[in-house]
Amino acid sequence: MMAFGKRLALVGAALAIAWSGAAAADDSGVLKVSDGALRSKIEYCTMCHGENGRGFRGFIPIPRLAGQQPQYLEKQIRSVVTGHRISKVMFSVLTTVEPSMWRPLAVHFSQLAAKPLGGAQPDLVATGRQIFEDGVAEANVPACMACHGQGAKGHDPVPRLAGQLDDYVVNKLSNWSSERSQPSPENDPARIMAVVARNLTRSQISAVAAYLSYLP
Repeated sequence: MMAFGKRLALVGAALAIAWSGAAAADDSGVLKVSDGALRSKIEYCTMCHGENGRGFRGFIPIPRLAGQQPQYLEKQIRSVVTGHRISKVMFSVLTTVEPSMWRPLAVHFSQLAAKPLGGAQPDLVATGRQIFEDGVAEANVPACMACHGQGAKGHDPVPRLAGQLDDYVVNKLSNWSSERSQPSPENDPARIMAVVARNLTRSQISAVAAYLSYLP
């Protein structure tokens, strides 16, 4: 744990310098990313996330990136690299990607359209839709639609959920607290998800995930 903590500290210090350079590039309107370098990283991402970023079921469920909100994607990359969101696999991958590449990658995947993989239990969809649209009042769970939108497309830092792999959604909600190393700031949209993930039952999570997985 100590070695990992020291590594995070070193990465954080290096990224602070890199981020300042990336911000300057953005302010001037110039992205210092070559087309060839970007294509190479996109190809690397799709090796796991699937053709057109639609997600992939392998040893573990790998999430859909297609159509995702770019602001959300960029934020998640930063969270993984800085250790605020725990993902050993993605930490190893993303610490090799220059911060100046984060936004171009996020924008690229946000512009993709891909048919959902589906595969969830159809008999759960109706219950999942009801939870998504109405919430679960007795469990203090608000309607998912209130933040993620009627079609679950998301906006700005609020993620798209439409077409996401159901087993990935189940995994993330079931392990929410263990994958976040620090509490979310009060103005972070993810803050409410800690309550949602804690108060939903496993069967309710599975139902919502099934409903979302079939949305285009």
